[in-house]
Amino acid sequence: MKKVFVAGHHGMVGSAIVRQLQKQGYCQVITRSRQELNLLDQTDVFDFLSEHSFDEVYLAAAKVGGIVANNTYPAEFIFENLSIQNNIIHGAHLAGTQNLLFLGSSCIYPKLADQPMAEQALLTGTLEPTNEPYAIAKIAGIKMCESYNRQYGRNYRAVMPTNLYGQNDNFHPENSHVIPALLRRFHEAKLNGDAEVVAWGSGKPMREFLHVDDMAAASVYVMQLEQGTYEASTEKMLSHINVGTGVDCTIRELVETVAKVVGFEGEIRFDTSKPDGAPRKLMNVDRLKNLGWRYSISLEQGLNSTYRWFLENQDSFRS
Repeated sequence: MKKVFVAGHHGMVGSAIVRQLQKQGYCQVITRSRQELNLLDQTDVFDFLSEHSFDEVYLAAAKVGGIVANNTYPAEFIFENLSIQNNIIHGAHLAGTQNLLFLGSSCIYPKLADQPMAEQALLTGTLEPTNEPYAIAKIAGIKMCESYNRQYGRNYRAVMPTNLYGQNDNFHPENSHVIPALLRRFHEAKLNGDAEVVAWGSGKPMREFLHVDDMAAASVYVMQLEQGTYEASTEKMLSHINVGTGVDCTIRELVETVAKVVGFEGEIRFDTSKPDGAPRKLMNVDRLKNLGWRYSISLEQGLNSTYRWFLENQDSFRS
C-alpha cells in the first residue's frame, strides 16, 4: 500500500485531501501536527521525510491570510512560504520521493491578466501589490517543482485553485474570506432579527468559487495521472494546472444565494461607496477539462453543506 504524507492536514484544503484519500482507500495517509513537526525547521523536515520514504507527498501547508494580513506581515508571508516549500520539496527529493503535488493559488497571475486566466498568463505582468510576497513564493514553488523534474527526473506537479470554500474554512469575523464572512453575517442577522444586511460594493464584480471537496478530488486526480498523460498536456516550464469550475457569478448573485441558504428574509442593500475590486477573476480550466476532470458540486449545494458545517461547529468561532 502506498504511503502518503499530507503537509497542512489541519487546513481547509489539506483536511479535504486527507478525506479524499481515505475515501479512495488506496494508501496509508500520514500527517503531523505543527507541534510534532515544524515545517520551518529544515533539519526536522529532512529527517522526517528521509525516515518515512513516502511514495507521494501533498504540499498543502502554507501561511495564508486576507488582505490585511498580507499587507501587515509581507516578510513573514514570503519567508515562511518559501521555507516550507524549500524544506518539503528538496527534502522529498533527498529522500527519494518520486511523486509530489504542490498547491498554489490563483494570485500567481498578473493583476491585469486577460480573463479567463490561462496557465500561459504566468509571469506576463505585474502582480497584485497587496499579496505580491505570497504570490512570489507560490510562483517559486511551481518553478522549484519544474526544476527538479528537469534536473532529476522527478514527478513533481503543481495545481492552482480558484477561490475555495467549504468545511474547515475560516469564519473569523474580521479575517475570513467572502463566503464564510457572508454566511456568518447573514446567520447573525437572522438570529438578531435584523431588517437588512449591507454588502460592500455594487454587486457587479464577477468571481469564481470552488468547493474544497472538489479541489481535493481534482488534486488526487492530477496526482494519479499517468506521467506521459500529464507531460503531454502541459509544458516543461509551464506545467501547473488551474483548478476551478470555469463558471463565475456576480457578487450580487452570491450574496442573494447565501441569504437564501441561511434563510435570511430581510432586505439586502449594496453600499456603492465601498470598493468593488477587480471586475472579474475567472480561471481558464481547459487544461484540466482536457485531462478528464470537472467539478461536481454546484455553488448552492456547496453553500448549503458549508452552512450546515458552520452550524455544527459555530461554538469554535465565537469571537
